[in-house]
Amino acid sequence: MSGTPLQGRIAVITGASRGLGSATAIKLAQAGAHCVLIGRDVDGLERTDDAIQTIGGKATLLPMNLRDMDSIDKLGPTLYERFGRCDILIGNAAILGDMTPLGHMTPKIWDEVLQVNLTANWRLIRTLDPLLRQSDAGRAVFVTSGVAQRAPAYWGPYAVSKAGLEMLANLYAAETVNSNLRVNLLDPGVMRTHMRAAAFPGENPETLESPEHSAEAIVGLCLPNLSEHGARIRS
Repeated sequence: MSGTPLQGRIAVITGASRGLGSATAIKLAQAGAHCVLIGRDVDGLERTDDAIQTIGGKATLLPMNLRDMDSIDKLGPTLYERFGRCDILIGNAAILGDMTPLGHMTPKIWDEVLQVNLTANWRLIRTLDPLLRQSDAGRAVFVTSGVAQRAPAYWGPYAVSKAGLEMLANLYAAETVNSNLRVNLLDPGVMRTHMRAAAFPGENPETLESPEHSAEAIVGLCLPNLSEHGARIRS
């Protein structure tokens, strides 16, 4: 990729305060997109914004807890009023929850993980769908995980939420097949992130791929000339 193929595009990135979300926002800004950074950690969002400004990019910070469904519902109208458009949605934000047997899982943790990892993405689709469909090259990329396609013990709500996210994305792709919108899933595999460290605390993070590698793959799924639709990409 060269130049700024996403010049003038408005891109929404959830979980943009660190890890893959931050790396993706920086790469999208480098490709010319104006990035709307969503996350709970204001300091983290500001660090991502600083990195974007350093490369001459532009961003808008939108601190938000994705468990606040009313705030998500306001996102589409807010973007329309501010920018008149939304071209790209990156559904990246996720939480791990507790790694414990299903019978020991608390309802609170179960509900929180399903809300952030699955339900929030449906609400994002619901509020942004009209704008994404109006774009001449709307793009939606949802970040999944290998645990969505197997049943690893103790991954409970995280695995269930990612399996549900894959079905959600596939349904959205089926419903938009005759539009300019392209909807895909990206499985980044093993990365050097806070979530990975929480799941595998004894692992040496220096042996893992950095999030920037998968961020490049996500940007590729946002390009106007993209043909893939309803695909599951492993970066």
